[in-house]
Amino acid sequence: MLAKIRGIFATLTILVYLPVIILQIFFTRHRQNGRKARLQCRYFFSLNGFHIERIGEFDTSAQLIVLNHQSVNDIMFLEGFHPSNICWVAKKQLGEVPLYGLALTLPEMILIDREDKNGIIFLLKQAKEKLAQNRPIVIFPEGTRGRGNEKLLPFKPGAKILAQKLNLKIQPILLINTRKMYDTSPISSQTSKARMVVLEAFTPDFSDEGWYEKLESLMQETYAKHYAECNPNP
Repeated sequence: MLAKIRGIFATLTILVYLPVIILQIFFTRHRQNGRKARLQCRYFFSLNGFHIERIGEFDTSAQLIVLNHQSVNDIMFLEGFHPSNICWVAKKQLGEVPLYGLALTLPEMILIDREDKNGIIFLLKQAKEKLAQNRPIVIFPEGTRGRGNEKLLPFKPGAKILAQKLNLKIQPILLINTRKMYDTSPISSQTSKARMVVLEAFTPDFSDEGWYEKLESLMQETYAKHYAECNPNP
């Protein structure tokens, strides 16, 4: 019952405060895409008594950030604490959500239509534009939210194509227990603590055909290690 009450309170903070942030983004969108307004996402955590332990440092020279996805607070944490004017890759449908879709469209995030056969061409063109503006690209290689258990979902090819075609430096990031911190299906908050593991940025050896699979294995192995630390057997 307590987990549900905490989850409802977290939901209310989003419903009330996100429109305020969106309004500020609207008036400041020509200054780094409203970056200062977006940084206020960090207050979601203090308002709810949430704490995400961060292991490792953000590398501002990284051009592509790949991270697993469990909860909406994954996005809020990176928006609130990453030092760069990051640009998310998201489904086009999310940008069409009344009011809240403006959180993606006003800062000019990359919204792709997965049903469009030319979607990858659009993604590459948009990514080039954002990188020219010194905006690192952020993508979920799993393509959707995971269940937050001990295994990541299989990686989709989008991040691989982006990195190879544009020769990008990658920083992998892992999030552990963020879904347990705040879940929307069903609404609950089972814990106030989660962990972010920021791995060292690197430029892949694109001559190695298996580089992406090796990245997936590295992220899975590292995730499993930290998941076990954060979720010890009773």
